[in-house]
Amino acid sequence: MTLPSAHDVALATERRAAGRLLLAHPLVTSVGPYADLFPLIRRHADWLGKRFQQVLGYRLLVDASYARLFKAGLGVGAGHRLERSTGTAFTPRTYSCLALALSVLVTAPEQILLSQLVADIRAAAADAGVKLEETGRAVEKRTLVAALRQLIDWGVLTETEGSVGSLVQEEGGEALITVDREIARIIVAGPLTQSLDGTDLVRRAADPGFGGPRTYVRRMLVETPVVYLDELTDAERDWLRTRQRREAQAFSELLGLEAEIRGEGVALVDPEEELTDLHLPGTGTVAQASLLLVERLVERLRPAEPGHPATGGRLVIGVAVPDGLVDELLAELITEYGQRGNWQRDYLEDPSSLRKAVLDLLSRMRLVAPDSTLRSTGQGLPEGYDDALPEGRSVTDVLGARAAGTDWVLLAAAARYATHVTERRPAGATPGIDIQQELPL
Repeated sequence: MTLPSAHDVALATERRAAGRLLLAHPLVTSVGPYADLFPLIRRHADWLGKRFQQVLGYRLLVDASYARLFKAGLGVGAGHRLERSTGTAFTPRTYSCLALALSVLVTAPEQILLSQLVADIRAAAADAGVKLEETGRAVEKRTLVAALRQLIDWGVLTETEGSVGSLVQEEGGEALITVDREIARIIVAGPLTQSLDGTDLVRRAADPGFGGPRTYVRRMLVETPVVYLDELTDAERDWLRTRQRREAQAFSELLGLEAEIRGEGVALVDPEEELTDLHLPGTGTVAQASLLLVERLVERLRPAEPGHPATGGRLVIGVAVPDGLVDELLAELITEYGQRGNWQRDYLEDPSSLRKAVLDLLSRMRLVAPDSTLRSTGQGLPEGYDDALPEGRSVTDVLGARAAGTDWVLLAAAARYATHVTERRPAGATPGIDIQQELPL
């Protein structure tokens, strides 16, 4: 066996670094926050373009001043949401302002006054039949500013003189804005010209095309924290079962990700924790409450004898969370930790808002999920999607692996965040308690 040369190792390291950056930040500019790594992307543009296309069906466009990885979606409810600087998720209204602004900017002059840009956005809204509130209202101003700041972060807009924030801060505030029309044109990745409406756009974007089950499962692996078997169709489960070891090696070499393969599904883990925007454990009220809640949910609801059909056991991917249990446990946590943990007053005074934020984080981490129809039953498949199993093949039966009947389901990966108590009794020693963390998926 011939060992790779130092040059080969350096080449693979550079390509992996560039690939990881694009996966985490699909738009990288020559003057943006990752400008120091932009030359790396340009140097390996051809190789990266071929690999992203072959593995994930993603198109890579590299220009002198930017690199854009055109990702595809995973269907309704699986998108990466945008957030304001405060961490608040974009509302449908903010997305509308963002889309309207882009529609104006692709043909805007190189420089434009903020007041003119706002007027053009309102005109575009009227043409599209989208009703916007009067920009004199503070809430509408903040929504529009959030959309414009996102465009600044992407490099579409540059504040040449003044700030878009002046729209909120002062009556009649003005600013001079420089527009990069080229970047504005490449922001939207979905097939706009083919789509009838927003729902159709999401559906078409999620279509893996000729790659079929292979491409879709790979996208699920790299774009979500955990892929559960009952979220896959028969053909997708068959492909994953027969290829999971080879895919694990491929993703390790391409992106430096490590695969955890369990009976319930597969997770790709990033040892360097760079390729995720979600962290648990984490800081802040929501993260602390989420970790404590999931620990107690696992303690209460852990199935007695999970197993796998291949060994005569019962596959358990999710268990039902009894109605009212989340509220009960959160009330206990607020009493125990709220004051001494310096949790945010807004959440302490309004437990329903804490509940919403906690369940949102846990569902995005794929530790809990709302009770809903799953992809394994054919839900949300693109038109013409080939889900036929090869003749004579059988796959793991996932029917009933996720309990239903309540609003929420606790999923298998939640066990990673649970604690359990074991009692150590060395010969002649006083019994002691050891707190450990569960690791199984």
